[in-house]
Amino acid sequence: MHMTETVSTDEGAAPTRGRVAAWAFWDWGSAAFNAVVTTFVFTVYLTGSSFGDENVISAQLGWALAIAGLLVAVLAPITGQRSDTSGRRKFWLGVNTLVVVVITAAMFFVQASPSYLVLGLFLVAAGNVFFEFASVNYNAMLAQVSTPLTIGKVSGFGWGMGYLGGIVLLLVVYFGFIDPEVGLFGVTSENGLAVRVSMLLAAAWFGLSALPLLLRVPEYRAPAAERREKVGFFASYRVLGHDVARLWRTSRHTVYFLAASAIFRDGLAGVFTFGGVLAASVFGFSAGEVIIFAIAANVVAGVATMSVGLLDDRLGAKPVIMTALVGLLVSGLVVFFLHDGGQVVFWTAGLALTLFVGPAQSASRTFLARLIPAGREGEVFGLYATTGRAVSFLAPTAFATMVTIFGEAYWGILGIMLVLLLGLVLLIPVRAKQQQIR
Repeated sequence: MHMTETVSTDEGAAPTRGRVAAWAFWDWGSAAFNAVVTTFVFTVYLTGSSFGDENVISAQLGWALAIAGLLVAVLAPITGQRSDTSGRRKFWLGVNTLVVVVITAAMFFVQASPSYLVLGLFLVAAGNVFFEFASVNYNAMLAQVSTPLTIGKVSGFGWGMGYLGGIVLLLVVYFGFIDPEVGLFGVTSENGLAVRVSMLLAAAWFGLSALPLLLRVPEYRAPAAERREKVGFFASYRVLGHDVARLWRTSRHTVYFLAASAIFRDGLAGVFTFGGVLAASVFGFSAGEVIIFAIAANVVAGVATMSVGLLDDRLGAKPVIMTALVGLLVSGLVVFFLHDGGQVVFWTAGLALTLFVGPAQSASRTFLARLIPAGREGEVFGLYATTGRAVSFLAPTAFATMVTIFGEAYWGILGIMLVLLLGLVLLIPVRAKQQQIR
């Protein structure tokens, strides 16, 4: 298939290695939010004893993220659709990335006191909203930097760059601020200063890493045949309703995939969101030990995701996703049943979990990207974000419910595994080869 049948850029030019690298550097920088803010540093700091009862705060974090998910569910497909029709996909990626950078920098002001908890929760939730908006446009640009024969490899390269970026940034954060009694610039852990300064570094990291994409990858221009008349914001929902109905008629298994992937992706998000919290609360990891584990986890995940991207192009995305989900379930159950085994259990089974998370995420993105016709990437990836966020309460709710019923944090692991299992069951009947959306 010729490239112009899949995507149109401003010049119709074929993807180059330079554009692929520039695109992937956004993923490299996104580790500042994914790894440092939401998984291994800021949320671990926020759910620590300095802010109150750890179990209560963990539940509050879950509800804050659920509210953020609701906002994304309502707004993501519309923002994606409008970026398609306006031809300003890269522009809105830049705007939303800038907002995330500012929010991350604002986390510096969250001092280690219960009176700052609400501010911290608000910033995490708001950051998640705008990061998802940015991700919609970023994912939509995948077709601009790949061909139908390389899309799995390019997607896996992007995810892998994200993990590798996380390694480098976490190393700097750990050895520069978290581990030393007196870190760079005289920073200490008093009043959470080491974590707070790390947020400033994370903000700068993300902002600088986004520049290559904004400078090297051209703005999207829809083919003339695919261009639509611009409509008002609320009228966009009527257009969206018509598009979803047409999608149901012409490619029903795409709808099935959106539903299944929404559920298992929420389970994957739960692994990340609560992984650091579980390491600290169940397995006794210190803040520094959580970061060391995070570095090792990113190494494993990065190598696995880049390697499996090649298999994605050869075997297809569905076998990769199915294998990864089964691997996640087995590894998660080992963590659950052997939780009394101490840190060695989390080091082994926890690293096994990270082996499968990245491939599942990357293959899910390519599964959908192969189905989208030129001119509707932003809209359909917005719908992808919406279906994911529409059920984003599942993993936090399952986690919190199991902890509440059984009174021990490790039961939350089983809650997340149940979400992954449901997603796997729903994915089984989805056909890998489907009619394209028209």
